[in-house]
Amino acid sequence: MKIKEFFEKTVKDALTEASKKNKINGINENEINFVCEIPKNTNFGDFAVNVSCVSRYAKMSPPQIANIIKDEINPDGFEINVAGGFINFKLFEKFLVDILDEIFEKKENYAKSNLGNSKKVNIEYVSANPTGPFHIGHGRWAAIGSSLAEILKYTGYDVFQEFYINDAGAQIKRLAKSLELRVRELKGETVEWEDDLYKGEYLIPCAKKYIEDNNGLSYAEFAKQYMLNLQKELLNKFRTNFDLFFSETSLYNNNEVEKCTKMLQNAGKLYEKDGAIWFKSTDYTDSQDRVLKKSDGTNTYLTADIAYHKNKLDRGFDLLINIWGADHHGYIPRMKAAIDALGYDSNKLEVLLGQLVNIIENGEAVRMGKRKKMVTLDELVCEVGVDATRYWMLMRSIDTTLDFDVELAKTKSDQNPVFYAQYAYARCSSILRKATEKRFDVETKTEIQPFMSEDEYLKLIDEHNVEKLYCADEKADESTKRLILKLEDFKSQVEAASKFRAPYLICKYLQELAFDLHHFYNYAHVLVDDKKLGNSRLLIIYAVRIVLKKAFDLIKVDAPEKM
Repeated sequence: MKIKEFFEKTVKDALTEASKKNKINGINENEINFVCEIPKNTNFGDFAVNVSCVSRYAKMSPPQIANIIKDEINPDGFEINVAGGFINFKLFEKFLVDILDEIFEKKENYAKSNLGNSKKVNIEYVSANPTGPFHIGHGRWAAIGSSLAEILKYTGYDVFQEFYINDAGAQIKRLAKSLELRVRELKGETVEWEDDLYKGEYLIPCAKKYIEDNNGLSYAEFAKQYMLNLQKELLNKFRTNFDLFFSETSLYNNNEVEKCTKMLQNAGKLYEKDGAIWFKSTDYTDSQDRVLKKSDGTNTYLTADIAYHKNKLDRGFDLLINIWGADHHGYIPRMKAAIDALGYDSNKLEVLLGQLVNIIENGEAVRMGKRKKMVTLDELVCEVGVDATRYWMLMRSIDTTLDFDVELAKTKSDQNPVFYAQYAYARCSSILRKATEKRFDVETKTEIQPFMSEDEYLKLIDEHNVEKLYCADEKADESTKRLILKLEDFKSQVEAASKFRAPYLICKYLQELAFDLHHFYNYAHVLVDDKKLGNSRLLIIYAVRIVLKKAFDLIKVDAPEKM
């Protein structure tokens, strides 16, 4: 149980006892929910619960209620005081030691939960057309989607990751034509480019490969295969792994689009107008009806998308999570309408809309576009690295535009968020190494024995017996408590990141934990002659490293031993 939940329950249970003893009357306990907070003035305590909400039922003043409830609480590991309508809790060392013990007992499973109760989730993201390299926006969806998948798995969901290949339609015809023109150019012909073709230089290597050996494939099939392979290679490099690459073309080959359209027709949800077939999406939450088949006989993108979502629902998923660009916000009501019209529950579809990424170089935004020279995800990864790219892509809420400062992302300074967080892990590793390394006495210029032997170190970690946290140095003791409480907060942050589909909360937590570690390091020396104090602080560092590593794992960023 999380600390805040513990104190909320403690107060609620005490209120129940007071009610049974008729000390507080006229309350309906089911209508009262307490919230545990951290007081603005920490002199009052480490945590506080406001009981003023009981006043309107009990017709008593908040201080009276607080004191009555306080008397029903048996303090264990903490002391209690009342200030106005607040019950304040000040933690003793024992409470902090219990937090460290839990981390050592659970290790890499610390903060793991069964929040999702094994619910089957299909998370679909990136899903780019195979017509060119990934742009920066694709990188943001890849980072968010893959990290969210890890967080959902860690909180008890059964997660399946999927990439929808948009490999049918007019864009593939344009891709084929674009490759054909590149091939002809390489053969010395003068060609004419139409405005809607893909003119990027990325098709030149593809054209060379086609000339060398096209295996009898058409321009369309060869280009699709070539571009998809490039995308898969980059996704793998970017630590983004899918369980399935689902082809849009397969929906047509298996007659799923036709069957789905027939179901809508049989349900009375289609009609003809101006030679086109329309879907009655206004019967649901959409603002207007939508065309499924144009007057020229071709399907719209929506038609295959409806069949694709039916396919996913038929595979037995309890929840479909799609990550789309913000420009797709109008697409949500029509897709939900289609799901309802087919007889499924549209509440099973959850769409996360993401804002754009601005690449900042030398203080200026870099423009991007598929049909000319551009900044691609691959170029960005090559320049700043996978760790920095992933971390920067994740560290803001998905509904916030992200300014990616390329130069800052490359710097080894505290101003660079990913460096700051990774350095915290490297610092922990360094401290733990130094515990068993020989030391050098500057005055005598001789080597002296390490603080402990390897065997002593291993025994310390195995038994994790914390004997002494405080040392009567106010700043050292304050930073110790603050760091341990931040470790406990990891449970709340992981749960929130899962509930709100918000991987950025893990990045935010990493920044805060790194700050508290560095603060602790400045005021509480770890390798000290006081054996009980030194050993206990080493165990704190070890616990911090466990939590840092798990946080980095959840966002698929490396935790370096040295920097």
